[in-house]
Amino acid sequence: MKTLIIIPSRLSATRLPGKPLLKINGLSIISHVFKKAEETNIGEVFVATQDQAIIDDVKKNGGQAILTNKNHKTGTDRINEAIKKLGRTDVELIMNLQGDEPLMNVADIQKLHAQMVKTKFELGTLASNIIDQESYDNLNVVKVVTKESLDNSQFPEAINFARKLNDKPKNIYKHLGIYCYKLKTLEKFVSLNQSANEIKFKLEQLRALDNEIKINVAFAESSPIGVDTKEDFVAIKKIMEYKSK
Repeated sequence: MKTLIIIPSRLSATRLPGKPLLKINGLSIISHVFKKAEETNIGEVFVATQDQAIIDDVKKNGGQAILTNKNHKTGTDRINEAIKKLGRTDVELIMNLQGDEPLMNVADIQKLHAQMVKTKFELGTLASNIIDQESYDNLNVVKVVTKESLDNSQFPEAINFARKLNDKPKNIYKHLGIYCYKLKTLEKFVSLNQSANEIKFKLEQLRALDNEIKINVAFAESSPIGVDTKEDFVAIKKIMEYKSK
């Protein structure tokens, strides 16, 4: 199955403006992510962005980028526009990677892709074990509840996504914001209005569940931190600089 990896990115993040172009080991965060995506060998990689500065940076570092509209509500809408601009009718799967996670695990992305190719399900994502109570209580850590327990061979269906759960149901994991869609599923998803749950809980994936689009979950061995705040950036910078010594 032919796959494209598309990484939505923009400079206007509210908590850490300009973060895609912050540098670690002399390379911007977005270009680190691009190069990680290339390492997966799943398919061609493109960054989709509304900012010319991001396009210039990605191209300078050997990547491909597409300029998109400024008015998108979500990264998924941006990805959909990028695919339309590319005009690629031969593509069956789209992998959506987060532009602020330079520590994402290549093997986990490959595992999700392999499960989607094997099962031909509509939409897949990743989740990892919740390692401490702090993560469980943190509203910025999105949780996913699955029908069966997660392991390396299972690809169970998601029952719910939440920032906060009042009880501790079985089979609860930390959701990683990496998605793989069938092209037709992506087109259907962006044609739907934002659902009440999506707006209330600020979780785009609830639009899928509210419209009976199933989401299957693959187990991720690692749980990379994303760059949301200045503190995140300092922490990730330390890790990556240490690894490169």
